[in-house]
Amino acid sequence: MGLWANMCLSGEKPPVNVDTGNHGRGDMDDIKQTLLVDRQSAYARLRGGFPVTLAGATYWAALAALSQQVSTEIWHYAALFGSGAIFPLALLYARIFRNDFMKDTSATSSLIAPAFIGMLLFWPMAIAALWRAPDLFPMVLAIGMSIHWPVIGWSYGRTAIFSAHSIIRAIVVFAIWWRYPEQQLLLIPSAVAIIYLVTIFVIVIDSGLVRNRLNRPAQ
Repeated sequence: MGLWANMCLSGEKPPVNVDTGNHGRGDMDDIKQTLLVDRQSAYARLRGGFPVTLAGATYWAALAALSQQVSTEIWHYAALFGSGAIFPLALLYARIFRNDFMKDTSATSSLIAPAFIGMLLFWPMAIAALWRAPDLFPMVLAIGMSIHWPVIGWSYGRTAIFSAHSIIRAIVVFAIWWRYPEQQLLLIPSAVAIIYLVTIFVIVIDSGLVRNRLNRPAQ
């Protein structure tokens, strides 16, 4: 796997030879393995796309701080419109850390846009909650903004790690909303920010391990 991995890690597209006259299980397994190497190579190159995750952590940490300074209504609208700052902030972090995820390509790069579109479909529910049931809004926002994580994880060949982020986040956010409704404007964003930071720690270390494994010469 060393040659394939090195080509993928450098951004080159390794050739895929498919014998259209043979649709045996062996050929399919080879294609799956090639795709997995490509996905994990992108994960290693981009260090799990951590600038985007760091931007998310910044957004939620800012909301936690803001909860102690402004009224509930202002917090709601800051959370609603402030979410638009996440992507520009991710681009800034990408520039600072020289992690240009926007220019990177892999076999599954085209999956990212549909994943984000799927996530954005939760916004009508968030806006409806804001208008009709404001107490639900922080929970809906915190959980809804993580809907795309399992798909992004699959595109990196790391479904388990990214799915764990979403699942833990949903459980923790719901528990806070249920148990501490009066403090949710502080506790929910604080918890989500912490979950983001732990996730960054995990994916940076894990992506380094993946890179080392992919660079290891084939036996």
